[in-house]
Amino acid sequence: MVKDTVPPPALRDRLGRRLSDLRVSVTDRCNFRCGYCMPRETYGPGFRFAPRDQVLTFEEITRVVAVSTELGVRKVRLTGGEPLLRRDLERLVGQVAALPLVEDLALTTNGSLLAAKAVALRAAGLGRVTVSLDSLDPLVFQRMNDVDVPLETVLAGIAAARAAGFHPIKLNTVVRRGLNDEGILDLAAFARREGHVLRLIEYMDVGHTNGWRLDEVVPAEEMIERIDSAHPLEPLPPRATGEVARRFRYRDGSGEVGVIASVSRPFCGACTRARLSAEGRLYTCLFASRGTDLREPLRRGVGDEELAQRIAGVWREREDRYSELRTAGTAPDPARVEMSTVGG
Repeated sequence: MVKDTVPPPALRDRLGRRLSDLRVSVTDRCNFRCGYCMPRETYGPGFRFAPRDQVLTFEEITRVVAVSTELGVRKVRLTGGEPLLRRDLERLVGQVAALPLVEDLALTTNGSLLAAKAVALRAAGLGRVTVSLDSLDPLVFQRMNDVDVPLETVLAGIAAARAAGFHPIKLNTVVRRGLNDEGILDLAAFARREGHVLRLIEYMDVGHTNGWRLDEVVPAEEMIERIDSAHPLEPLPPRATGEVARRFRYRDGSGEVGVIASVSRPFCGACTRARLSAEGRLYTCLFASRGTDLREPLRRGVGDEELAQRIAGVWREREDRYSELRTAGTAPDPARVEMSTVGG
């Protein structure tokens, strides 16, 4: 439901981009070890995740979201790590959903725990669910999650979410050449048949641990051509400024598919997203090298006005456009934050 709200004065960064989206990582932990995000070689048994007392409480997260809405945020997405590992997540959902200026509240999950949580999340006020689904081949799927979670567990989670009233469900697929790219048509057919929306994502060089190589990137144009050859497509116009996916609808009216082309067709110029890590650091780019600490002022007891000034100051100084610079061959190579920290 879209709430009747009055837009705040425009908060813009150095490149004129507005702040309207906030992605909130509620935990840095995950029960998968996908190679493009949390490869086992780095995130093995000895890896030290954030101590619980350093992770923002639900009340602290809600306060940051509330202040951010006064600066223009209208869309909030809960991420991780795997957000459903956070106990009683539906309580946070209820707190954020109750904020008067939040118009769109969504969750991104790997789906492994979704079957048990879908009803509670819907009842708490969650509006949309996105499930990561990298293959419909059981062997490829388990190879990609690297923890032997069976495909059937995630499919059951998707079915439970639909039964709980989430529709359509968005399915995110990170495509790596030679690993899961041969399954694109199967995923498209599944999404069409079930009424879901498929999002195909180019394999990105987030962080430094995922072994990214350009020759493993399947360009978005190639993905669309493969689907179009089997199920003819036509482009759809963007629904809003800052929409990262290029959307297409099937000419026979059986739904839509989208591609996120951060590598081959960067969209930095329209980016409206900020990211809050589980430890309370505010990042202004998926490829950022550092964030701004909000946990310290929160726990020091600053007022909303001072917190808003800190967030606004970070956004006004923002000039991130890493993907555009990478494509131009001029990007610096700093110690980029890992994807599990800022939720992809």
